[in-house]
Amino acid sequence: MAQKRKADDAELVDRPPIRKRSSYFTLQYPSLSHAPSKPPLFQQPTQLVTFSYTPDHVLEFNDSALRYFVDPPHGADLGYGYDRWIRRPDERGRLDALLMAWSRFKKSLSEGHPSSQSKPPDISVMTWRGIMTKILIAPYEERDGWELNVMRVGETFYLEEHLTDAKLQEKNIMEPRHRLQSYYGYAFESYCTTSAPGDRGDTASNGRGWGGDVNTNVQWCSVVKTKLGDRRIVIGGEVDCVRAGRHSGSTDGFVELKTSMAIRGLSDEEKFEKKLLKFYMQSFLLGVPEIVVGFRKPSGQLTTTQSFQTVQIPRHVRGKPGAWDPLICLDWGDRFLSFLFNTVQTKTGKDVWRVTLTPKVGITATMLDGAGMEEVMGGEDRIGFLPRWYWDEEAPPAREEAELESQP
Repeated sequence: MAQKRKADDAELVDRPPIRKRSSYFTLQYPSLSHAPSKPPLFQQPTQLVTFSYTPDHVLEFNDSALRYFVDPPHGADLGYGYDRWIRRPDERGRLDALLMAWSRFKKSLSEGHPSSQSKPPDISVMTWRGIMTKILIAPYEERDGWELNVMRVGETFYLEEHLTDAKLQEKNIMEPRHRLQSYYGYAFESYCTTSAPGDRGDTASNGRGWGGDVNTNVQWCSVVKTKLGDRRIVIGGEVDCVRAGRHSGSTDGFVELKTSMAIRGLSDEEKFEKKLLKFYMQSFLLGVPEIVVGFRKPSGQLTTTQSFQTVQIPRHVRGKPGAWDPLICLDWGDRFLSFLFNTVQTKTGKDVWRVTLTPKVGITATMLDGAGMEEVMGGEDRIGFLPRWYWDEEAPPAREEAELESQP
C-alpha cells in the first residue's frame, strides 16, 4: 500500500459548510462530480497489538485464533456444515476490547522502554475499522443510514455504532434465505484457512478441504495506528487470515476473504464494482494488502476465486460511468473529522453526542439528554459508553485540563 495518496489535477471544490440549526449541527454531502485537488494524506497503518477471541468469546492477548491462507477446493459447497454453525448474536458495538488493547500497548511501552521515548502517541480518534469504513464510503451510500455515539475526552474522540433494541432484533432475526447467504461467506473462510501453515489436505471425516465448523465467536484482531490528514487514528478490526511466510508482526501478510455472486453479465459486473468500494476501504484502513474473492452460484457452489491487490482495486472502476473515487472518500473523511472537532464540545468528557448519516443528505450531530445517556449506558457501569475502568485510567488528565480551561 502506498504511503500517500495524491489527486490528479482537478478543479478545487468548495468544502461543504457546517451549519447550526437550533439544537443540532449539520454537514452537507460532498460533490461527487470532481476529485479534490488536495486530498488529505493517508499514512500506512502500523500494527500495535493483536488479540484473539476463543470459541467461548473470551478475550486473550495472543494469536490463538490466527489462521493461515490455503487455496480452497474448486467447486466447494459453501452450504456445508450450515446445521452446525455457531453464530454469535449481534451486540452493541462497544469499544471495550479495543480500549483494553490500547491500554495494554501503552503499558508495554513504559515497561519495555523506560525513557522519554516510551510516551504513547497523541491519538485524535479511536474506533473500530467498520465504523471508519462507514464514514469514508458515506458519499456513495444511497440506502442505509447509520448512527454513531461520540465522546470527546481531552483531544481524543471515541466513536461507537449506536444500535437500538429494535435494530439489534432486526439484525438477529434474519430471514432463512439471508441467513444462509451470510453463512456462505463464513464457510468460504473455513475452506480458505487452516490453523497451521501449509496445505490442509483432505480427511474422510470432513468435507473436501473443509477447515472446521464455523463458530463466529472465534476472531483474530489487529489494532493499528494510522493518520488521515494531520489526525492520528487507532483502528481495530478482525483479520481473516495471513499468508504463510509473510506474517512477521506487520500487516504485510494479511488477507481479507470475501464472497460474491458469479458475474454473468454487465448488471452483475456493475453490482460487483459497487461492492469493491467497501472491500477496498475495509482493507485499506487496516493495511491489508490482498483480498481474495470467492465467486459462487446462487446455490452456494464455489465457481472461481480471484486475488485482488488492495492498492490496485480503484483501477478496476476508474473511468467507468458512476465509478467511485477513493480520493473523494478520503477528503470526505477528513471533513467529517474536522466537523467533529469543530462541533463536539464538552468540559468534563462525559457528554455523548449522536451523529447521524442520512443518505444523499449529510450528517447531523446533537448532544444527548439524560434519557439518551441512560440508553447509551444500558444499565452498565460506564461513563457515557466508556467502561469506568478506562475512564479512571484516561480521564483524570483530560478532566484537569477542562477544569483549567473553564477558570476565568
